Amino acid sequence: MNKAVSPRLRRPPWAGRNYSLLTAAAIVTNLGSHGALIAAAFAVLDAGGDGGDVGLVAMARTLPLVLFLLIGGAVADRLPRHHVMVAANALNCLSQAAFAVLVLAGEPRLWQMMLLTALGGTGQAFFNPAAEGMLLSSVTGEQASRAFAMFRMAMHGAAIGGAALGGAMIAAIGPGWVLAVDAAAFAVAGLLRAFLNVSHVPERAPGGGMLADLRDGWREFIGRPWLWTIVAQFSVVVAVIGAAEAVYGPLVARDSLGGAAPWGLALGTFGAGTVAGALLMMRWKPRRLLLAGSLCVFPLALPSAALAVPVPVAALCGVMFVSGIAIEVFGVSWMTALHQEIPEEKFSRVSAYDWFGSISMVPLATALAGPAETAFGRTNALWGCAGLVVLVTAAVLCVPDVRNLTRRAETKETAHSEETAPHVSATVPVPHPDADADAAGVPGASADAEGSLRRLG
Repeated sequence: MNKAVSPRLRRPPWAGRNYSLLTAAAIVTNLGSHGALIAAAFAVLDAGGDGGDVGLVAMARTLPLVLFLLIGGAVADRLPRHHVMVAANALNCLSQAAFAVLVLAGEPRLWQMMLLTALGGTGQAFFNPAAEGMLLSSVTGEQASRAFAMFRMAMHGAAIGGAALGGAMIAAIGPGWVLAVDAAAFAVAGLLRAFLNVSHVPERAPGGGMLADLRDGWREFIGRPWLWTIVAQFSVVVAVIGAAEAVYGPLVARDSLGGAAPWGLALGTFGAGTVAGALLMMRWKPRRLLLAGSLCVFPLALPSAALAVPVPVAALCGVMFVSGIAIEVFGVSWMTALHQEIPEEKFSRVSAYDWFGSISMVPLATALAGPAETAFGRTNALWGCAGLVVLVTAAVLCVPDVRNLTRRAETKETAHSEETAPHVSATVPVPHPDADADAAGVPGASADAEGSLRRLG
């Protein structure tokens, strides 16, 4: 019997040591951070803040993220990526622990919360490009899209429990303990990432300095119309959805839905939708990757519209579930394309431009969310968020490369994992409409201040 069962328990050949460690670490951090996203907003509200204060705290996190992302990408392509990731996790652990202590001690001041979230954003600026580059280099070959779907399914599965449990814990014992759990999660994840193996990554040839690396990454980025147009699209999509989630969502939940627990349930249902979407993408391989993915961005307007009404909790959860499926179709497709089109040694730099462009407008959007509510009313502001998502998504579909970019058949040797043979770079980029495109999640938001569209852990 053991001989018959053991092959089923063996991990698939594409799930090597690095991939397994990255997945485990992402599960741990998503369990903590999805609850912490809600806890941070309610910590501000419990301290006497309003929607504008919630927006300022969210802005404080994303501003250093925007400022340091490009530097973080260049650093991650120069230094061992796992070292950068562990150092960033350590900074996130310390900043969240201090935030938790302030909240548990009582009456945290706005400037203190802004400072600590800014430190967390600085850590994410260095972590995100390194993590995305590490994940892209951890798998090879025709099973890449399946591996990315599995990674995202595990990550978002943890988000289901994290968001729902976080909302319940906030209602029961307050946001401070949820922030403390997130700090512990960063510590555990950093320990796991310390064991990543980068021996399969070839040493970089001597080159120019930091500015030369940034220029090289810019050329890789701007030379692909499908890449920069979708990043431009998501600079708007991520900004308005980030404002809706980080600022308006908690306020609607407090005033109309019953508080933190229902909002946590809604975010958890979004996570359930992403798991369902990942399961779908493990079997479905659309030929026109970005056409299929971009069509699935339209449903991201639905949560803002649902909050504008506002609909009952059950209907909101249904909307969140559908949008979770839709964004996962885009996310896996985008992730696969980057893996196919971008040389391994430039993963982190290109990823940094992707992240930078996608979240560049988030600080402004979150800071203006409160004044916009005052000027136009919360309902009109939410309808505006939904309308902008539809408008920019329709515009990006006018780009031929986005409509025509196709999945290419794999022709290189790809059966090995990072433990058994050197990594073979994805392929030389082909800047024509028949290229392919896919990346690590939606180009832009994270489960923290950037929203829950994109997260690597």
